[in-house]
Amino acid sequence: MSRISLRNINKSYDGEQRVLHDVSMEIEDGEFIVIVGPSGCGKSTLLRLIAGLEKCPEGDIFIADKRANDQLPQHRDIAMIFQNYALYPHLTVRENIAFGLELRRVPKKQRNARAEEVAKTLQLDPYLDRKPAALSGGQRQRVAMGRAIARDTSTFLMDEPLSNLDNALRVAMRTEIKALHKQLGATIIYVTHDQTEALSLADRIAVMKDGYLQQFDTPEAIYDKPANRFVASFLGMPPMNFLSAGKLDFWQGDPDIEVGLRPESLTIAHEQTDAPTLPGSIVLSELTGSDVILHCDTAAGRLTLNCARKELPPGRSDIFINLDMENAHYFNAESGMRLEMGQGV
Repeated sequence: MSRISLRNINKSYDGEQRVLHDVSMEIEDGEFIVIVGPSGCGKSTLLRLIAGLEKCPEGDIFIADKRANDQLPQHRDIAMIFQNYALYPHLTVRENIAFGLELRRVPKKQRNARAEEVAKTLQLDPYLDRKPAALSGGQRQRVAMGRAIARDTSTFLMDEPLSNLDNALRVAMRTEIKALHKQLGATIIYVTHDQTEALSLADRIAVMKDGYLQQFDTPEAIYDKPANRFVASFLGMPPMNFLSAGKLDFWQGDPDIEVGLRPESLTIAHEQTDAPTLPGSIVLSELTGSDVILHCDTAAGRLTLNCARKELPPGRSDIFINLDMENAHYFNAESGMRLEMGQGV
């Protein structure tokens, strides 16, 4: 049982600088939760509070239905994995994985057997007698994960564990972490600033900004119905386009509303059509392989869209852009909050 409940968590430093504001989340047993947001949003601080590495002066943390505010880290049945691996350079892979068990005075034969079992799960068994300096970055990160797994805990906290890896390794490690979660059935709380990691790994995503929880929901719900303009702009690559409704000739609603359109809701037209269309001028194109990301200036503002290379008109910078208004998002221009149909739309 590793259910975690965060209730009205506030955190300040030096009595003045508040970094978390009334954060509440209910995390179910076995869930993979990703906390995402820009640098300085409070996501790592929240993770350290759950781990017990920092005190929680305001609010309540419940782990397995027991209030944990005053529990020492070693009594919370939690393993934490950091971005810098934190391996002991003089110990072998086997000894690094088994180190936590040694601290618990587990007999050597038993802890070595457990280390070898975990290493096999993480495909590290060929490297058991090597030291960290002889390993790649991805292998070191797996050793750090192995040390946490060897403790046989029910909850894992991961603080940007893939940020030091190159892109190819990050993709490979994401797959391994997701498979490991299914295998272990443990609760994982994973902190990152990478929205691709959040969307691909999470059962639910907590989006944070300036210490405030903006939205806590499934990846699909957050992508399809972002709670506000910040969430809409943060998740999705390329990011959502925003246009002032008053600058759209065909708009008949409140002119002060802001319209959000994801790049996939925009398509190239070779001529003006009866559909909502804007003339545009290509100012930058980015080749991504079979597709191209286009950045276009229009009378309503800058738009970014994806298109197949074969759809790009050769030698032309002037195009028409069809707007799929059925999949548009609407936001209050002042507050940035999401609007539904009937709210001036």
